[in-house]
Amino acid sequence: MASIFTFDHDPPRVNSPWESGQDSEKRPHPERSATTGVVVESDQHPGSDLERLEAEPQNGPIEYKLHLLLRSRRTYNKMSTTLRVSGSQQSRPIREAKQSRHAAVPLASSNQSRQNRLHHLTTQLLWRLQQSSPYHSTASRDLVIPKLPENVTDLAVLEKPGKLLPGLEESNGALYEIGVADDGTFVGLTKDEMDESMTTLKVMAASLGCKVEVQRMKAVGTCEWTDGTSGPAGEVQTADLWVAEALIMPVLNVQGSKGGEQRSQQSSAPRRDASITDQLRVSLIGPTTSGKTTLLGTLSNGMLDNGRGSSRINLLRHRHEVASGRTSSIAQELIGYDARKIFNYNADNINEWPDIHDRVMSEDGRLVFLLDSAGHPRYQRTTLRALIGWAPHWTLLCIPANEDTPPASGTHSLSGADGAMGVGIASLDMALAHLDLCLKLAIPLSILITKCELGQRTSLKEKLNIVFTKIKAIGRMPKLLTSPARDEDGLSEVSDADLRKIEEDVINPISDSGDPLSIVPIILTSAVRGIGIGLTHALLRSLPVPPSPTARDFVPLALNPEQPDALFHIDEVFEMSLSRAQSATTSVASESAPVITGYLRFGRLSIGDRVVLGPFPGDDEDTGALVPKDHPSPGYGLSIPHPLSAEFARLSSRNPPSASKVEGEWLQATIVNLRDLRLPVQTIEAGQAGSIQVVFDEASEPSHDGDLSEKTSLSSPRLRKGQVLAMPSQHMADTGLSLQATSSLTASFKTSDVKALTVNSLITAYVGMVRAPVRVLRVIRQKSDLDSRKVSTEDNDNDDVFGMNDHIELERTKSETDLDEYHAEYHVLLELLNSREWIELGSQIVLVEGGSKDKSGLEGHVGKVIEIGE
Repeated sequence: MASIFTFDHDPPRVNSPWESGQDSEKRPHPERSATTGVVVESDQHPGSDLERLEAEPQNGPIEYKLHLLLRSRRTYNKMSTTLRVSGSQQSRPIREAKQSRHAAVPLASSNQSRQNRLHHLTTQLLWRLQQSSPYHSTASRDLVIPKLPENVTDLAVLEKPGKLLPGLEESNGALYEIGVADDGTFVGLTKDEMDESMTTLKVMAASLGCKVEVQRMKAVGTCEWTDGTSGPAGEVQTADLWVAEALIMPVLNVQGSKGGEQRSQQSSAPRRDASITDQLRVSLIGPTTSGKTTLLGTLSNGMLDNGRGSSRINLLRHRHEVASGRTSSIAQELIGYDARKIFNYNADNINEWPDIHDRVMSEDGRLVFLLDSAGHPRYQRTTLRALIGWAPHWTLLCIPANEDTPPASGTHSLSGADGAMGVGIASLDMALAHLDLCLKLAIPLSILITKCELGQRTSLKEKLNIVFTKIKAIGRMPKLLTSPARDEDGLSEVSDADLRKIEEDVINPISDSGDPLSIVPIILTSAVRGIGIGLTHALLRSLPVPPSPTARDFVPLALNPEQPDALFHIDEVFEMSLSRAQSATTSVASESAPVITGYLRFGRLSIGDRVVLGPFPGDDEDTGALVPKDHPSPGYGLSIPHPLSAEFARLSSRNPPSASKVEGEWLQATIVNLRDLRLPVQTIEAGQAGSIQVVFDEASEPSHDGDLSEKTSLSSPRLRKGQVLAMPSQHMADTGLSLQATSSLTASFKTSDVKALTVNSLITAYVGMVRAPVRVLRVIRQKSDLDSRKVSTEDNDNDDVFGMNDHIELERTKSETDLDEYHAEYHVLLELLNSREWIELGSQIVLVEGGSKDKSGLEGHVGKVIEIGE
């Protein structure tokens, strides 16, 4: 199964059959008739000497139609194109092929028959348009066929293109060869029949949000018929027969917002062209042998594992992952729920994610976006990216039931067997390190005990005791859940018993407390026998979805006037070809444009919106000098920053740029394509994950006289992970403020262990999608309430004029000291060493020190950004 971020490097193209074997880009421009306005074949035009075309392809964006009339065609006495003379032998009359494939609707004069035929023809056009789109939905639920008027001449009022049907944004169009039989023979239509067919085609295209462009017309013969309206005997009429080629193209809506314009007038309700189904974002974490990917494969494929990892094969993205069995990257899967029904790849007619979207469009539907992360310490950055960068709504921690003997002391030691990072570390130790980090991050958490069919009862009980102790120590309540349903149930439907169990033990307690952190569900699972699979589906089906995020979630808007209207965190970057319609709406000459993936932190983005991306290195910065060489060293994972690294020392000596506006730091662009979890849409809403294709504005070059009159194509900027896409607010536009990147920040930490950080030490900071090396400039302990009370007591002691307490030695007990440290707050000033970043005020930050043989790489200090410096 392809992940959300895959795309076709070579999308389908629309090539005219008239130019078979020729380069379509080098063909002469067709000539347009001054009298009729249509394109007419000239003698010099390629294909003007063709007597027939190649047979119609069964698949693809090319359709041959004898006509598109909504009435019965007149009877002809003779047509020069139906009989061909070849030497001394005559060929038999041609026959229209494909009758069985397209199930032609009888033509009649009744309005109902005309409506049925129009519906049939429009559905056929939609299928052809989808053939030139890399990804599309097979459903046609949004297909709206206009109601035909009684008078055929009134069809012209229906030719104005309406709203583009979702899924056609990336279509390269379709070609219709009108007057051509399925075997490629030119049959032809008279002028009135061709005009009527073109009108029908324009009505069909307009109902899909497309337009029609006539590419060529050619006279192929003559015909004669008897006109019964001129008298009893009738008058014989003669006319030329024509064939035509028409290109149907989507009409993209590019009238988006520009830098905060019209945002105040928009309703907060989701638009019809955006996905309105609830989306739950869930990260799977755990040690490398916990079976995360195997369990995810069973949940998404609806099939049990064979005990040797068969269910995970389709989820692995790299060859080395298949060979080693270790996940090194984040893989994504999508599962849909509608009432009790589970929609995954095991359901009928589901081949891609858009098919899942189509099946869960009801009010009771839900989409669960699951992110599988790496478990080995070597890929520690991938784990932190899934936990911090993606900001999951819930986290599933997988702990294997069949490995390790729990330490007798109840604590875990991460010493490697051979002293190397990630080698010899016990699986339970790594699982407890993951648990500690999740508890520090205060993420809603659920624990899945995997491979329970292989675990021993005594060992499993000891593991659960350790997990329960850690969870209860911070005030949360663990809930061990067992399924009353059979093990084989729950692969295609969620049982009522499992739903009631989750409702009673998890959802109701969370609702009563009002805190999703209060309950930690624990489920015993087996991807081989199906134990707990149905209960896990019931959990994913029922977990509460947080409210839609806003720009005021972290700090009030008054304290952060530079907050944009919309903010999109960038995770990955690709390059993708532009469709014909997208190229027509942009002024750049490039055939491709970057695609960024991630999630929308807050706001709303639509196709055509004017946005800014960055921060990029300034025009006067040497970008090559800012990137450290990340060479792995023995004993450390590729993800762990190296202590005493010469590269970090070189970076730390660099003087940071000032906070004044850096020229070229933010680049303007236009959104040309949107996907919400691979579903093509016009708009994405706050909290939704997806991908955005943007086209950067052209750069202006000063001419010799100093005027910015000449425009040149901007070289492709180097987008990277951690940057943001934003839409400036109206306040920023009115006051002239711009997004401000930073090279330093101050973070607040509520734990005393942060004081162990050494000034001038080099560590790694994770905040949002940003992963950056930083230098500790200062660690300051803030005065707590206990300190204030202590000062007040000392002041009262000074009032003892008789000195009766001079001989009394006041010593603070250890419990008082511990309590003081518990309430202490530390402010840490950090300097970014690699590049300037845009960091949201009030966001969560995690500081990770360099890895060593006695650490997992997940020991981090969790705090909050309280100040953005220069």
